[in-house]
Amino acid sequence: MGIGTLAHAVGHLPLNQLTEKLRGRGIDFVQLALSKAISDIDTSLGKLSPGLANHIGEQFQRAGIRIGVLGCYINPIHPDPQQRRYEINRFKEHLRYARDFGTSIVATETADLTTYLSQDAERYEAIGWELLKETVEELAEEAERWGVHIGLEPVFTHTLSSKEKMVRIMEEIPSSNLGVVFDPVNLLPPAAVDDQEDFLAGAFAAFGDRIVLAHLKDVVVRDGKLEAVRSGQGIFQTQSFLEQLHRVKPGIDISLEQLSHETIDSTVQYVRSLIH
Repeated sequence: MGIGTLAHAVGHLPLNQLTEKLRGRGIDFVQLALSKAISDIDTSLGKLSPGLANHIGEQFQRAGIRIGVLGCYINPIHPDPQQRRYEINRFKEHLRYARDFGTSIVATETADLTTYLSQDAERYEAIGWELLKETVEELAEEAERWGVHIGLEPVFTHTLSSKEKMVRIMEEIPSSNLGVVFDPVNLLPPAAVDDQEDFLAGAFAAFGDRIVLAHLKDVVVRDGKLEAVRSGQGIFQTQSFLEQLHRVKPGIDISLEQLSHETIDSTVQYVRSLIH
């Protein structure tokens, strides 16, 4: 299994400095969010090209690191139609150039479940769902055109708030270019903290065959709420997760989260020690 992290874990830097800071850290790949990681190149909507994508990919390759996934974390249900259109177009541009960067996955989350609560307390979930479905249908069509994957990340507090909703979106939009970015800590309901085995088994049974990327971090309980921390610092059953992941998706990439420049090396070593 490939081990990586967010490229911007070491900062928002000029491309050459960024790749130098990531070189020799024991990672195989990065999850690259262009605007969060690269400070000296304008990667805003309309600026990407095959040449620029190849140039960025080559800088990472020279550092011995591949770009495993592009992070393009849009709000697919944004209440402002103009802003939503801008973000959809930005995601579509990432899909078009993903392979020029050296990857075939563009990932996003799905915005807060309560986005439309103040507008309609009874139907807010349904409103969000319809907008999400409309957006993802359009993005899936673009992904199919370019032969790349959309990585949708379900999160307990977001529009895709459960394994059931993750399954539902894939049933309602039957595109094989839709995949799951599985971050078990982000999807973990507070009530399931003491029964993580059941939670993990249920998630893998529901959508394990559609996982295209895993995210990994740890979790602690503070004042009755879950708080994300880096792997090895909390109560998440990391070993069990990795074993099940390996059975379901051998060789899949795992992106470590909650890391900083100072903690990358030790956390990568810790996670590698759990993979047999």
